[in-house]
Amino acid sequence: MSEAPLKLFNSLTRQPQEFVPVHEGEARVYTCGPTVYNYPHIGNMRAYVFADVLGRTLSWKGYKLTHVINITDVGHLTDDGDAGEDKMEKMAAEKAQSIWDIAQHYTEAYWADVKALNIREPAKWSVATDYIDEMLEFAKSIADKHCYECETGLYFDTTTVEDYGRLARAVTEDGEGRIDAVEGKRNAADFAIWRKTPPGEKRQMEWDSPWGKGAPGWHLECSVMGEKLLGFPFDIHTGGIDHREIHHPNEIAQNQAFCGCGGLSDARNSGANIWMHNNFLVERSGKMSKSSGEFLRVQLLIDKGYHPLAYRMMCLQAHYRSELEFSWDGLGAALTRLKRIVMQVERLADAPSGGATDHPKFAPMMSAFADAMSDDLNTPVALTALEDALAVKKVDASIKRAVIEHMDTVLGLGLFVLARKDLRVRPKDAQMMEAEIEAELIRRKEARANKDFATSDAIRDDLAEKGVDVMDGDPLGWEWKLS
Repeated sequence: MSEAPLKLFNSLTRQPQEFVPVHEGEARVYTCGPTVYNYPHIGNMRAYVFADVLGRTLSWKGYKLTHVINITDVGHLTDDGDAGEDKMEKMAAEKAQSIWDIAQHYTEAYWADVKALNIREPAKWSVATDYIDEMLEFAKSIADKHCYECETGLYFDTTTVEDYGRLARAVTEDGEGRIDAVEGKRNAADFAIWRKTPPGEKRQMEWDSPWGKGAPGWHLECSVMGEKLLGFPFDIHTGGIDHREIHHPNEIAQNQAFCGCGGLSDARNSGANIWMHNNFLVERSGKMSKSSGEFLRVQLLIDKGYHPLAYRMMCLQAHYRSELEFSWDGLGAALTRLKRIVMQVERLADAPSGGATDHPKFAPMMSAFADAMSDDLNTPVALTALEDALAVKKVDASIKRAVIEHMDTVLGLGLFVLARKDLRVRPKDAQMMEAEIEAELIRRKEARANKDFATSDAIRDDLAEKGVDVMDGDPLGWEWKLS
């Protein structure tokens, strides 16, 4: 356990605060999970790398962690403000498949990305459609005081709770202007608790309710599953910064209504003590959009020859509250940095595990690492501390291994199971197999040794035409890469 107190930035107060658990010795965390209508893009996955680092840090601090990530398989419309079509129903219609099959396929794809990025499994994957009965009970408990019915469904009246929108800091006298008007709504910011199936339509996912056959609103599910699985108030609620504007303010309003509690000057009344949000991943070419065809997802990175942990490294190099710009050059630089670390760690592979970490040579790095992670998860500084520890000379290998293992428990790069050869990923469209490349490189070495530079250059040029970049004198000891 680290000695430094853990301080986390609370989006609700816009201030850092010391983490004090609701239940002594425990940490209960809820993370808004994916809507499983399509593959997640790498910007989506940044949120789960961040939540994983948070969870690892809480475990490292000695807390018993209960982490819940939901799977949204119903209720999320194409516009977050209760406009448009249901994302799940829309994709099922486009694919001419069962909505349940769509949900299963994309849930498994998301889980594959979680594994590829070395994100730990939460204590619970909570699937929205498993909690329909609980959603109905929750809605009924707040309907009389906080909701009203109109033609399209049951809506929450946001004027019935104190401090609506404080999380977003976006409330004006005219209400939330970013939300399209829906006929029958009293206030622009009011949102659907239950959406009725329109007359003459039949949804694949619909249930009976006191307000007619239909489906729950997107915001309802997180309130219900958070309360059911973690209890109000729990410790930390996480999500992407896009959730800070509409989804989470609506979730908070529901929590206030359910608890019968007051304003948000007391953060506990929001349902969670701390709300945390990671910033956007920015990509200038427009390929972050899922409507762009070949959008940026983890599998695309692999197809282009990048190990997925290079992307985790890229995320760790930026503070979670900072915008992170994606570029292929940036990803390549993160991969190179990871290669350097892995090459140094491989020298410790034969050292026994489980040694002490209190050697005086490592005290400055251990202190810097602990201070960085305790200061709102400052992973860029923590990474530097790890690299500084690897650079320490004339020290027992088992001690160095223990220090690096200690740090990697939090950063989650899997340094002692990751081999250098694992990081050389063959692109999907590569024209040559590795054995062929190695044979050509041996032939080229022989030509260079014989000062036959014409043959050497010809081999290099032929390899380049087939997508293989030869890197003479590569300081990392990598003789080639597939471009």
